[in-house]
Amino acid sequence: MLIVAAIPGGPLCLSQVSFSSAVGLAIQNSPQVRIAQNDVIKAQANLAVMKDIFIPSVVATGGAGGTYGITPTIPTIFTVNAQSLLFSFQQKSYIKSAHSELKAADLALQEAHYQVEEDAIITYCSLDEADDVIATLGEQYSLASRLVSIVEDRASSGLDSEIDVVKARRAAAQIKLQQLQAEDNMQALRSHLSQLTGLPEKSVMTISSTIPTFSDPALPDLPRAADCSLSPGIQAADESARAKLQRAQADDHYAWRPQITFAAQYGRISPINDISQFYNLHGNYNTANIGFQIELPLLDKVRKAAAHEAIDDALRARIDFENLEHDQKENQLRLQRSIPELAIKTQIAELDYEIARDTLKSVDAQQRAAAGGTPLTPKDEVNAQIQERQSYLDVLDARLQTKKAEISMLRQTGQIEAWFHSQLRSQ
Repeated sequence: MLIVAAIPGGPLCLSQVSFSSAVGLAIQNSPQVRIAQNDVIKAQANLAVMKDIFIPSVVATGGAGGTYGITPTIPTIFTVNAQSLLFSFQQKSYIKSAHSELKAADLALQEAHYQVEEDAIITYCSLDEADDVIATLGEQYSLASRLVSIVEDRASSGLDSEIDVVKARRAAAQIKLQQLQAEDNMQALRSHLSQLTGLPEKSVMTISSTIPTFSDPALPDLPRAADCSLSPGIQAADESARAKLQRAQADDHYAWRPQITFAAQYGRISPINDISQFYNLHGNYNTANIGFQIELPLLDKVRKAAAHEAIDDALRARIDFENLEHDQKENQLRLQRSIPELAIKTQIAELDYEIARDTLKSVDAQQRAAAGGTPLTPKDEVNAQIQERQSYLDVLDARLQTKKAEISMLRQTGQIEAWFHSQLRSQ
């Protein structure tokens, strides 16, 4: 869903893009996905080449020219040749290797989809939160500026010291710095989302109501980290290593293994070269042959050395896969441990925010009921308001960190696409 709202008096149009539309546009616009799609097409073509070698290739040639004396080959007006492979121990391994390469390309494409989805989801949620953060920091800075004025007045009356003024000014400056950093972060997120979706950078706006709810306190039914088979990236690396090993074994098994090829030929002997005076054609100007040929390679040192090189490359690919699998397990274990911790931190931040709100309500009530007692100072009141806003910022940050961890876990375990589509169905 893409909503365009015109701003009166200005040429700019703000494009509100929904959560699902942003993720869909990111996948359509991703160079990473397009490259992976091209790799799949290339792998399909390579598999076709490995299989089509058993289909006879047919070539027709023709021509005419003069001859003198007896020719080593009988000149023909045209010739049709057909040739194909009938049997080869090597070719079976090459076909298996091509199948593994195609599977690896499909898995790499799936992983590219997941990575783009993860990037788009996290960027969209972060940008949506950035608007709230900037608004809250704006309110907090206004309160901090008001506090500076209050403390300056109190210092003039001798109630506060100059160091209290300096502290108040520093606190206001710190909040202003956070506000500027938040604005820079929002601009960077907006630019990144624009790059992902292809929408104009200055006109990208999120729709908070379209963002799906995340689990609380953690994702349900997550697989164990020891099971890395759900990660398409891990599976792609495994299939790629297997493909290299199968190709290396095919090269290594070249010698002392027969190959059978098929060949057929038809030609029309040239009637203009006076061949009949050298060959007794009996008026038959047609020539044809068909059969098969058996080859038994006995020695090929070059191919043997190349096979050893391919085997070493395949072993290196297997080691790389094992290292990648190990890193994936560590990352999943780390995320599994961090998600409950982040959920507790979010809960603590929300409780702190509740306490800050209740404290602020108590301050307001005490201020209104202070006719017969000691009234609260404006300084205490503003400090309570600043603390309430800071607690709210802490809640926003804790929630975002939890969302990021959950999305990363979904991507690493191969569940992000299923989760995304389930959220679309529930909306």
